[in-house]
Amino acid sequence: PSGRTMYIYLFSNFVLSLWLTLGLGFNIVGGTDQQYIANDSSIYVSWIKKDGAAYLDGRLQEGDKILAINGKDLKDLRHKDAVELFRNAGYYVSLKIQRRLQPQNGPVGHRGDGESGGLPLAAILVPSLALAATAVWILLRYRQRM
Repeated sequence: PSGRTMYIYLFSNFVLSLWLTLGLGFNIVGGTDQQYIANDSSIYVSWIKKDGAAYLDGRLQEGDKILAINGKDLKDLRHKDAVELFRNAGYYVSLKIQRRLQPQNGPVGHRGDGESGGLPLAAILVPSLALAATAVWILLRYRQRM
């Protein structure tokens, strides 16, 4: 081991749909005038409101760096200018984010954060629960006929 720490970054593009008047459902920090991290004027997610659009969507996480919103690069913006872009983003918001995963000391292909890298848990649980509910319904209907 060389003693160096390797960071793996995940880049993601997705559209966040706003429901009614919930808003985006998260707060941001950073900007050229309010650096959240020393020598880094990037915009970061500081807080996600429970039951807000971002929380319900499930893809955005606190600590994510937001690189762009609706195709507009957030590099070198003052905090208030970034906030204004978010406020005027519309009902379908396209976000480009960067997420730093856990430090890696092993091979590059190994993920140390305990995630499989595949589908989110909800994408597996929701169809599974629907299938189970359908099976129970069929069983109950079958028993009524006997």
